[in-house]
Amino acid sequence: MSKPSKSFSNVFLFSFLLCPIVFSSLQAQSLSDQWAATDALGRKLPDAAQVGEPRSKKYIGMFYWTWHCESLAEPEVQDLTQIFKQDPSAATNPESPFWTVHQGGVYWWDQPLFGYYRTTDHWVLRKHAEMLADAGVDVVFFDCTNGSFTWKTSYMELLKVWDQARKDGVNTPKVAFILPFAATPDEVVSINDLYTSLYEPRLYPDLWFVWEGKPLIMAYPELVPHKGIKQERIDAIKHFFTFRPGQPAYTGGPWRNDQWGWLENAPQNGYVRKPNGGFEQATVGVAQNASDYSKGLCCAFNLPLFKDTIGAETYGRSYTQLHGQDTTKGAYLKGLNFQEQWDRALAIDPDLIFVTGWNEWSMGRWEDWGIPMAFVDQYDAEKSRDIEPSKSWGDKGDLYYLQLVRNVRAYKGMAPPEVVSQPKRIDINKPASWADVKPAYRSYKGNVMHRNAAGQGSLVYTNTTGRNDIVAAKVARDASYLYFYVETAEALSDPKDPGWMRLFVDIDRNKATGWEGYDFVINRRSPEKVAFVEKSASSWNWQPAGTASYAIHGNQLVLQVKRSLLGLSARQPLDFEFKWSDHMQEEGNIMDFYVNGDVAPGGRFNYVYSEGLKE
Repeated sequence: MSKPSKSFSNVFLFSFLLCPIVFSSLQAQSLSDQWAATDALGRKLPDAAQVGEPRSKKYIGMFYWTWHCESLAEPEVQDLTQIFKQDPSAATNPESPFWTVHQGGVYWWDQPLFGYYRTTDHWVLRKHAEMLADAGVDVVFFDCTNGSFTWKTSYMELLKVWDQARKDGVNTPKVAFILPFAATPDEVVSINDLYTSLYEPRLYPDLWFVWEGKPLIMAYPELVPHKGIKQERIDAIKHFFTFRPGQPAYTGGPWRNDQWGWLENAPQNGYVRKPNGGFEQATVGVAQNASDYSKGLCCAFNLPLFKDTIGAETYGRSYTQLHGQDTTKGAYLKGLNFQEQWDRALAIDPDLIFVTGWNEWSMGRWEDWGIPMAFVDQYDAEKSRDIEPSKSWGDKGDLYYLQLVRNVRAYKGMAPPEVVSQPKRIDINKPASWADVKPAYRSYKGNVMHRNAAGQGSLVYTNTTGRNDIVAAKVARDASYLYFYVETAEALSDPKDPGWMRLFVDIDRNKATGWEGYDFVINRRSPEKVAFVEKSASSWNWQPAGTASYAIHGNQLVLQVKRSLLGLSARQPLDFEFKWSDHMQEEGNIMDFYVNGDVAPGGRFNYVYSEGLKE
């Protein structure tokens, strides 16, 4: 943890996300754990057959930072990745002119995929809601561990956006707060502020994370009157919450029987032993700013640059307790530390796994951590612990996000896929033909909002690519054709619009073929009297493959595609992945699926249609 400061308070946000989803029309339930994906390193997400049935009362918590607001959002962007590109010597030169702030300040270790945003940006908050819900996160914990900062400006905007997202069918995480790591006067001020502003007036109760019948708060219950907060008020607060005090250290485990952890070195401990011998909670971290030299205690991530001694290497993304530092090029992309921690947590098998973390991104520069300049909690691609995608990583930006999904599925299990209905001829001019076709694939309503929001410093971010709001899809087949149905919340825009309603098909479920695994695309060229089917010759190099019939019925689009165009025989069992995309901007960049227009399903995910699943 960084040194507490009014200019840069080290705030830890932990929130727990639970996943019930309600849709209108076809959106009765969203089954994101049925979606497929293969990451940039060729690692596939597991399916239900591999991880087993859903396990009840298993929760994922995520450390989430709301501190990208207020005074911390006012300075202009200072990005360590960009600074080191311009002046590599700045990493070891405390007097470099690039260090505009020598004590504290706000430095970003890199640029997030969504830019140097503020956590009051509704567009970003909605993206986070969907990504975390799709990953199976049940609760996010907001970091209020230093001083009495609660970042109300951010958390109230987040609650507003996530409340609407839930109405749109997103099973957003629920929320909780983690307060100072000791029973301090600041803790009393913080908990009273939260109780007064949020809990006592019962704002957004559906978003409160409840544990043992009461809203959970990671705080110490030894509260005493302070600054006009009287004992009567203290008693009401103590009665209202379930308390789980935060254990701050990365070593040693709990020193009291009600503590929960937030980050530990491997092998992690279990927290709050249950009568049956199991544990309530365990932690998982992407990396730990600790080292053998610091005896596993918190230190600056960039310590090795100034301590040329055995054991100074900090526990970054490529470090494991079992094998030490992986020094191969690009090792930070593999998630070795993260996986070692997941393996341990899965072995402990607690009720809740607390993951650090989603979106810290920024930190202060300090001169009093035993080295000339210290970046404590974050530093660079190797020495950082954010899961949210980084823009500079290109198509590898979502590696840690998909690794999170993979492990959450292993921990929580998955619902069995919906079966595929019998073959059926579809009359593309009769929407009623689709009534009994299964599965019904769902997508979130309400996520084509436009962006116009302040970022860090004087930055302003805009995005007006949201257009056709995709909410549902289906697939049918007969001996000669495949039929694809897609539905939007409102009437479809003009088919001549750029990037209009494209269908990507991974016919062989092999990422090594086509563009990012997609062998065919329909409507990359705007449709005319027919829709144009193209096949990937190599990557984003599409060649004509034929045409398909299509029909538009207000907010519905139906395609009729010959099996032979997709290389399928009449009797060949179907087992493919597909995705709908509207208004893509950066053609050939799969990370665009996270940013622009609308896609179904989100990001790199695909729907799966397999005849192996029949009624």
